[in-house]
Amino acid sequence: GMLGQDLLPALAAHDVTAPARAELDITDEAAVRAAVAGHDVVVNLAAYTAVDAAEEHEDAARAINATGAGVLARAAADAGARIVHVSTDYVFDGSATSPYPEDAPHAPVSAYGRTKAEGERLVLEGHPEGASVVRTAWLYGAGGPSFPATMLRLAASHDTVSVVDDQRGQPTWTVDLAARIVELVDAGAPAGVFHGTATGEATWYELARAVFAEAGLDPERVRPTDSASFVRPAPRPAYSVLGHDAWARV
Repeated sequence: GMLGQDLLPALAAHDVTAPARAELDITDEAAVRAAVAGHDVVVNLAAYTAVDAAEEHEDAARAINATGAGVLARAAADAGARIVHVSTDYVFDGSATSPYPEDAPHAPVSAYGRTKAEGERLVLEGHPEGASVVRTAWLYGAGGPSFPATMLRLAASHDTVSVVDDQRGQPTWTVDLAARIVELVDAGAPAGVFHGTATGEATWYELARAVFAEAGLDPERVRPTDSASFVRPAPRPAYSVLGHDAWARV
């Protein structure tokens, strides 16, 4: 995926095995144990990320986001390896008005969020002394579909673009997140929950204007709207700003 494409070169100093989705079924316990054997750290980027589709296919999302994550954590524990598991802001409901601390209680409002919250629980229970959960949000990168790329595509075919201005989060560049994950790996992957997001914050509307401006386009072509104008099967958190206190332990 998009993050994996940036993480592999960031781990160039390490001896890395990176099986693709077709090469390893993370719900297959025997296959996972064989894959994990002999490794010091497992980084789990596998995820069912189709947020809207998960509303109708929650079992499929749970298999990857929860069951498979738990299998990986237990296999890592038994192999004497540590695990870094990537999670999401969707484990929260978005009702906060200040950054979510790492120990904030889960309150998912979507099927995707429920499966990711369950995955966090299974990872931490499966390897309590050796699991690092890294929550991220609003990822964009050069290696896959992203919000900035979508904005530029729409800019080429529309005079104006309407973007929601009532969802706030931390746009996070995949290269930066990859670097933070490498920091964790190099620090021995300390156990606990960490928030791997950028320090700035914006609404989607504000981010779209920044994309237009960076591309030399008129940001006034971006018009603000609200989430009610874009009804989707899965609700989105209105506030996805995450605090970073735990990084002080790294």
